[in-house]
Amino acid sequence: MIRLVRAVFAFAIAGTASYAGSIAYVAPEASIIEEPAMMGGSGAWLIPLVIVAVLALALSNSNGTPT
Repeated sequence: MIRLVRAVFAFAIAGTASYAGSIAYVAPEASIIEEPAMMGGSGAWLIPLVIVAVLALALSNSNGTPT
């Protein structure tokens, strides 16, 4: 009978320790939400085109008179 009590006590302690998990705390990893890549709409080419046109007009050496 004493062997049975010792065995039950040993299994209870072992079961409690294994159920408790690890001693070291592992923090949950934070989820990172990534924005989807822009596919480029119909107006995506318009801004670079305006920049190129403004640069071309600014750098041209024309004063408006025909040559």
